[in-house]
Amino acid sequence: MTLGVTLGSTAVQRTIDSTVELAREAREAGLHSAWFGQTFAYDSPSLAAIVGREVPGLHVGTSAIPVFGRHPLLVSSQAQTAQAATGGRYHLGLALGTRHLTETGFGIPYERPIGLLREFLTALRPLLETGSADFHGELLTATTPYSAAVPGAQPTVPVLVAAMGPQALRVSGELADGILPFLAGPRALAEHIVPAVTAAATAAGRPAPRIVALVPGVVTADAEAVRDAAAEALALYETIPSYRRVLELSGVTRAVDLAVIGDEETVAAEVRRYREAGATEVVFTATELGGEDDRRRTWKLLGELSRG
Repeated sequence: MTLGVTLGSTAVQRTIDSTVELAREAREAGLHSAWFGQTFAYDSPSLAAIVGREVPGLHVGTSAIPVFGRHPLLVSSQAQTAQAATGGRYHLGLALGTRHLTETGFGIPYERPIGLLREFLTALRPLLETGSADFHGELLTATTPYSAAVPGAQPTVPVLVAAMGPQALRVSGELADGILPFLAGPRALAEHIVPAVTAAATAAGRPAPRIVALVPGVVTADAEAVRDAAAEALALYETIPSYRRVLELSGVTRAVDLAVIGDEETVAAEVRRYREAGATEVVFTATELGGEDDRRRTWKLLGELSRG
């Protein structure tokens, strides 16, 4: 199992230079990867490309770019450019996003999300693999009158989807390389998510999918205070139907109940639970909630677990 962290959270805005320095610290701690969310601020593939180029050996990824408001041709260009810039260490994460952000932020109706995801991935795969596409769907068209391949973008950029619902898992298993579930506990992973996406991949003749579990986690001596901060930071997800469903499947009602907070032994045990539930990779989010000392302590443990 490989372990990573998210950088560039909305709670802590950093300059690009300071983000690069933080990524260097992550790599020096022994972490395998750093992931960047896509908000209305930084362009996550660009930031990932810069960080990956500046920090040799560190894998970088986006977690995750909503397909609404984007087009496969443009996302392919971004992803291939990041792959070429990092020497093959970029991972493209996609998402459906939410109805609220899609309709208020982009002014786009949040309609037929699963259909759009299927068409988006169907058009995107040949672009990443061959630099060409000739796709005409109901919801989008992607054609290339000339090559869209980026020199040096090898190997083919892996595509992961922030999928947790049955339909999204089916499409992801058929057309993507893996998934990026967030706030899906070990129970939901083992009993629902991993079996569904694996079955879809098998039926499509694809390799076993990567399961990159994003988990809020902090190693700290003040678990109560950090848990209070995590409860506030994660409360929004309890209002989103797709997250409420996966919380229920995980056996909890509050998002904070899935936060991994405590001493090294406690956190290491939870990482093992995710691995046993089928996660191939674990990425810790919200590691800054306890302050800089706790963040460094968390990264130190994750680096040790990654090496050991």
